[in-house]
Amino acid sequence: MNSSFDVVIIGGGPAGLSAATALARFRRTVLVLDGGAPRNAPAGHLHNFLSRDNTSPLELVALGRKEVESFGGTVESAEVSGIRRVGDAFEVTTADGRVARARRVLVTTGLQDRLPDIPGVAERWGRDVLHCPYCHGYEVRDQAVGILAVGPLAGHAAGLWRQLTDRVTVFRHDDEELDPETAERLEVLGVPVVDGRVAGLVVEDDRLTGIRLESGEVRPVDAVVVSPRAGARAGFLGDLGLGTVEIEMMGRVVATRLDADPLGRTAVPGVWAAGSVVEPMAQLMASAASGLMAGAQINADLVETRIQERLAALRAASQSLTRATASLNAAGSSRLG
Repeated sequence: MNSSFDVVIIGGGPAGLSAATALARFRRTVLVLDGGAPRNAPAGHLHNFLSRDNTSPLELVALGRKEVESFGGTVESAEVSGIRRVGDAFEVTTADGRVARARRVLVTTGLQDRLPDIPGVAERWGRDVLHCPYCHGYEVRDQAVGILAVGPLAGHAAGLWRQLTDRVTVFRHDDEELDPETAERLEVLGVPVVDGRVAGLVVEDDRLTGIRLESGEVRPVDAVVVSPRAGARAGFLGDLGLGTVEIEMMGRVVATRLDADPLGRTAVPGVWAAGSVVEPMAQLMASAASGLMAGAQINADLVETRIQERLAALRAASQSLTRATASLNAAGSSRLG
């Protein structure tokens, strides 16, 4: 910190570490700043990451950090509080007052989930309260799964989870969520719907056993599915004029994202973004691939910048030499005259 780097990467998950590895291997000076609160930290294991299935998310991060550092990159634990442009570079400031100067910045801060305010949901999140069937569905196959209709995706979720188990139940919770088309889809799938608001989850011996309705009735379940609203972690970008974009489904906001093109460029030249902060549906491997792409693009941009700077210097020198030669020739002609 308090130094200059080719690239500062904000966020130390799969996207940020993948980009850092690619850049460090190109002999770029790279600093990764990680706030230490990954979205998937509550989960004991990750899935659908080729060759790393059942690995702890924190272990994956530790392995990634080690790999970045093996190529000369630097990883620091720090929360970024702001970024501002200084000339043709950027100053990245952390919450504890440290400053790093960077020629380019890559944002890979990911998402933060806003869970429904139902007792027990936050406490069991990532364990037996789940949201992604691709991430954790296989682990609860053939078990009793309850889907809380706290967003517009209950019907869609039921179709996916029904492929993994025939013991799926939708808990209406909010009457406005189940429109006639969704109700028809659930009927076709053979998924029952339970009316009434959910009061909380039932846990026995540190194991989820049921869903308690406000009526007092308890329905047995082995896992609960919710669809939290996912918000992009991008508040520190305000000084650069970068904000988030809302993603709507069925007339409701389900997530926010940082806008970037397919190569990771944002609206601010020199600032890139990758991973789930720009694509909320991206899983770990997709985020890692996104980070690699952005890292390669940043490196190419730095290479091109260096070439253009040298060409400009060469052209300026050539023009200066031409003017000097013309001046000497003019002076010689004057003397001869």
